[in-house]
Amino acid sequence: MSRIGSNIRKRKDGRWEGRYYISDSTGRKKCKSVYGHSYKEASEKLLAAKTAIQNRTISDTQNTITVNEVAEKWLDVIKETRKPATFQKYSIVYNKYIKPKWGDSVIEELSQSEFNRECPKSLSESTLKSTLSTFNSILVYGNRTFDTKLIRLSYKSVQSSVTSKSNTNAINITDQKKLTEYLLTELDIYKLGILLCLFTGLRLGEICALKWDDIDMKCRTLHINMTVQRLYIPSSENSSERPDNLKTALYVTLPKTVHSQREIPIPDFIHDKLNDYCKNIKIKDTYLLKGSKPMDPRTYQNKFHAYLREAGVEYTHFHALRHTFATNCISSGADVKSVSEILGHSNVNITLNRYVHPNMEMKRSAVNSIFIS
Repeated sequence: MSRIGSNIRKRKDGRWEGRYYISDSTGRKKCKSVYGHSYKEASEKLLAAKTAIQNRTISDTQNTITVNEVAEKWLDVIKETRKPATFQKYSIVYNKYIKPKWGDSVIEELSQSEFNRECPKSLSESTLKSTLSTFNSILVYGNRTFDTKLIRLSYKSVQSSVTSKSNTNAINITDQKKLTEYLLTELDIYKLGILLCLFTGLRLGEICALKWDDIDMKCRTLHINMTVQRLYIPSSENSSERPDNLKTALYVTLPKTVHSQREIPIPDFIHDKLNDYCKNIKIKDTYLLKGSKPMDPRTYQNKFHAYLREAGVEYTHFHALRHTFATNCISSGADVKSVSEILGHSNVNITLNRYVHPNMEMKRSAVNSIFIS
C-alpha cells in the first residue's frame, strides 16, 4: 500500500516501488518505476530520477533558445531602463542587421565562424561595430537570464572591408579661419550658434535645445541641461520594429549622459556677440535659435553644410566642430581634465582617444620641445 502523496508502494515480493512519468517524443506520458529494499531507498531513487528528468528538460530548453527569444526580452529591459533614443538605436540595429540572419538561430549553436560567414561584407566600420556590440549584449543577457552558452563575437575577426566614411576629424586651421570669417560676416543667430559650437564644443542636439535661460550673461557661462533628438514615434502594436512608414517627432530630453549636464565658460568675444542679441530678448524662456520651438537638428545641420559651401570649406560633419574645439584646446596647452569636463565626457581617455587629432604643427612642436641646448 502506497503512502499518501509519495507515489511509492510496497510490492508483494517485498520490494518498494516508486513510480514517475516521462513524456515521449509525441508528448504522451509513460510510467516508469524505481525499486528499493526499503521505503527510504525507493524514495531516494525516485527523487533522483525526477531531478534527472527536470535537469534534462531545462537542458533541452536551453539548447533550443533562439536569439530572437532572448533579444525580445532584452529589448523590453532596455526600453524600461534606458533613454528612448538608446532603445531605438538598439532596436533598429537588431531588427535591421541581426534578426534577419540570426533571429531564428539557436544560441547554443552560434559561433564566430558562422557570424563571419553570414555577416554582410558591405557593412561600414561603424555599423559593424554597432551590430557586434548589440549582438554581444544580447548574448550576455541570454547567459545571465537563461543560462545559455556565452560566446563573444570579436570585431578583429570580422573587420569590415569597407572604409568608413563617417570618421570625424578636426577642421584644419586654414578652413577654420575661412569659416570663422564667413560666419562673422553678416552675423545672425544661426551663424552665432555655429560659432558657439566651434568655441565651446557643444553637440548638435545641445545647441538646438539651448534656451536663453541657460545662458548666465553675468557669470559668462552656459548651462547644458537638455538636448533635442528626432526619434521614431513608437508603434502601439510593436514598438521594437522600425517600419518604413513610422513617423518621427522632435523630443527634448536629458543630455546623453549625466556628465553631459554641465556648466561651460563662454569665450569673451562670443559673450559680446550674445549680449547684443540678449538685450532684445523679452521672454527668456525661449530657445536661442528658434524662439518658442526647438530647432530641428537636421535643419540646423543643413544650414551648417550650406555655410561650408558658401565659405569655400570642404564638406564635414557638424560633429567636426566638437572635435576641432577639443584639438584646439589641447594644442593650446589646456589641461585634459578641463577640456574633458567642458565636453561632458565621463573620462579623459574619451577626449584624448576620440576627439583630439594632432596636426603636423602639433607634432612638430612636440619634437622641437625636446631639444637640449
